[in-house]
Amino acid sequence: MLDALIVNAVLGILVLLSVVTWTVAWVKVRQNQKTVREMKIFEQKFFKVRAWSELTGLVKTSQCALASMASVGVNAVQDLQTSGPSVLIDPQLALERALHQSMQEQLRTQERGLSELATIGSISPFVGLFGTVWGIMNALKHIGETGQASIDVVAGPVGEALIATAVGIAVAVPAVFFYNLLLRKQKLRITQMESFADAFARLAMKYLSSDPGGQK
Repeated sequence: MLDALIVNAVLGILVLLSVVTWTVAWVKVRQNQKTVREMKIFEQKFFKVRAWSELTGLVKTSQCALASMASVGVNAVQDLQTSGPSVLIDPQLALERALHQSMQEQLRTQERGLSELATIGSISPFVGLFGTVWGIMNALKHIGETGQASIDVVAGPVGEALIATAVGIAVAVPAVFFYNLLLRKQKLRITQMESFADAFARLAMKYLSSDPGGQK
C-alpha cells in the first residue's frame, strides 16, 4: 500500500509541475508579446521626437519598459539641471548609471517565472527517476518474497515503474523548451534596451549641452 502511494505521489508531483510549466509558459509568452509590441510602438514614437518637451510628454503615454527607462532619464536630466555644473559629477556618467539601473529593474521584473521553468526542467527527470527506482526496488522485493522471476511477473511491475521516468521527461521537455525560448527573447530585449539607452543618453547630453540650466 505504501509503495503504491509513494509512486502515485511522485506521479502527482509531476502532474503538478506540468500544470505549473504550462501556466507559467502561457503567461510569459503573452507578456512577452505585449512587451515587444509596446516597446516597438514607443521606440517608433521616440525616434520621431523633435524637441525635449515632446519627449517629456511621450514618457507619460506608455507604461512599457522603454517608457520607464525614459522617465528615469528625464528625471535624471532634471536633477542635473537643478544641481548645476560640478567637478564631482560627470553628467553623462550619472545619466548612463540611472538608465542602467532602470534597465536592470525592468529586466528583473521580466525575468520572473524563468527560474521556475529552469528548475522544473532540471528536477523533473530526477523526480520521475526516483519513482522508477522506488517501483523497481519494490518489484524486486516482491519477486524475492514470492520466488517467482518469470518474464510475465517481472515485466508488469517494472513497466509500471518506468512510467514515472517517462512522465518526468515529458514534463521536463516543454519546461526546457519554453525556458530557452523566453531566454532568447529576453536577450533580444536586452539588446534593444541597451540601444535605446545609448540613443536616449546622446539625446539628453545634446539637450544638456544646449540648455544646461533648463532655460530654453
